[in-house]
Amino acid sequence: MSTETEAGAGAGTVQDVESRLGIYRMMLEARRFEDYAYQMFLEGLVKGTSHLANGQEAIAAGFAAAMNTSDLTFCTYRGHIHTLLRGTPPGPLMAELLGRATGVCGGKGGSMHLTWAPAGAMGSYAIVGAHLPIAAGAAWAAAERGTGQVAVCFFGDGATNIGAFHEALNLAAVWRLPVVFVCENNLYMEYTPIGSVTAVDHPAAGRAAAYGLEGILLDGNDPDETFAVATAAIGKARSGGGPSLIEAVTYRHGGHSRADPGTYRPDEEVEMWKARDPIPMYRERLASDGVPGRRLAAIEESVETAMRAAVDEARSAPIPPASSISTQVWADGGSRWRN
Repeated sequence: MSTETEAGAGAGTVQDVESRLGIYRMMLEARRFEDYAYQMFLEGLVKGTSHLANGQEAIAAGFAAAMNTSDLTFCTYRGHIHTLLRGTPPGPLMAELLGRATGVCGGKGGSMHLTWAPAGAMGSYAIVGAHLPIAAGAAWAAAERGTGQVAVCFFGDGATNIGAFHEALNLAAVWRLPVVFVCENNLYMEYTPIGSVTAVDHPAAGRAAAYGLEGILLDGNDPDETFAVATAAIGKARSGGGPSLIEAVTYRHGGHSRADPGTYRPDEEVEMWKARDPIPMYRERLASDGVPGRRLAAIEESVETAMRAAVDEARSAPIPPASSISTQVWADGGSRWRN
């Protein structure tokens, strides 16, 4: 018997037009943010490397639309768009990539370490799998405090072969924590196809049964399906039903990082997935469902204006003073932070 439940494309799709347009806007914001980040990386303005999520926007947007404002997001170093779509201001977010003083972490985090607690964006993590136990801990704290919050933890397919993945899943299931684990399976763990080093066909969903969970497999390029599955899993967690493990199959358009041309991937594979780009696909679906072209064009223009403004804000932001290097980096070991 299969351990995976495939979420059908028509199951529980979003019916409200305004909600769907909101998801379309978020996907556009994500794509344009990444496009501009890439442009500024080529100009030498982005400090360090960067890991872009072009092609994976439907997952971040679908879940962001399903979450409450008080919920918590944990993501990987490919986390610009997750941080952005929770409501982080794009100007300070872009400034952080450039290492500027007005960045969300004062320019100290850079592309791979983004946090904006006011929006519930609780960090992007560079160590593969490290944030899964942290997300479980945040969910445990929410349950203990009775806040009704849900932690949503995004990770790549490579993290499913890390010990922290199994440890976090096990405790979350045993303690019935309000956490949703979302594997963004883009088929490659850095440069290695996940299927070449994993014994099951679906690295996340195929292992769910080991923790007494249903294995949920979805089309991560379909925003409506993603929103429907996200809504159900988050609702289950919030009502005391415990965790969920979701595997969203998707594809990154570029290499692992900006230093990777991605030549190890077959050209025909890349072209097949680019033909399934979630943004033009969703635009066509909305138009087919009766949304006027002028409304879609207005959203596109609005997003472009906002992202250009974010870029201008980041470019003009000051470099942090040398004195800031010793601030906000040390704790005295006391317990006052607990209160």
